[in-house]
Amino acid sequence: MRIVIAEDLVLLREGMVRLLTETGHTVVAAVDDAEALIAAVEEHRPDLSVIDVRLPPGFRDEGLRAALRIRAGDPEAKVLIVSQYVERAYAADLLADGRGGVGYLLKDRVTALDDFLDAAERVAAGGTAMDPEVVRQLFNRNGGRQGVDGLTPREREVLGLMAQGLSNSAICAQLVLAAVSVEKHIGNIFAKLQLPPSDDVHRRVHAVLAYLNS
Repeated sequence: MRIVIAEDLVLLREGMVRLLTETGHTVVAAVDDAEALIAAVEEHRPDLSVIDVRLPPGFRDEGLRAALRIRAGDPEAKVLIVSQYVERAYAADLLADGRGGVGYLLKDRVTALDDFLDAAERVAAGGTAMDPEVVRQLFNRNGGRQGVDGLTPREREVLGLMAQGLSNSAICAQLVLAAVSVEKHIGNIFAKLQLPPSDDVHRRVHAVLAYLNS
């Protein structure tokens, strides 16, 4: 993959550059502010942008707003957000177009190298990768709202793992369930959230989106 990184902490930025380079990827730009990020993406058209939420000069939400601008300007852009905090509204905004190719990891997860690399590759391939804590807080905020009342506890558990970007086989392993059981739960989720048959990848994204918007 060709990757742009936007992170103001030098040690973390250089650590990600080294990790991604050593695992066969190419970091075409590593910048420390939002404007430089936008310029780098426009110049290089990377396969993935890894973006911190809080960047100079304000250290509030500059990285997130830049990510949304990038997605608005290029429907094919893939972005993986990293943050110390769960910015719940922005996580929902990133999923709002239903296209996939987005992720939101807490910085603690970046230190789990295999998880970080797996998330980066999944997002670059057009999937989603949501940190379990992000999913938990989003679900807690929306728990009990219309549109998900019909989901069983197991179906909500499966949907939470789908939101993290796990495949059916990974969900089987996580919950110790047979493949046919997971497929049945996912079919029930699609039906209860009124998602008709279409591209399965997009239905998974829309299932999570339906929950967040319910």
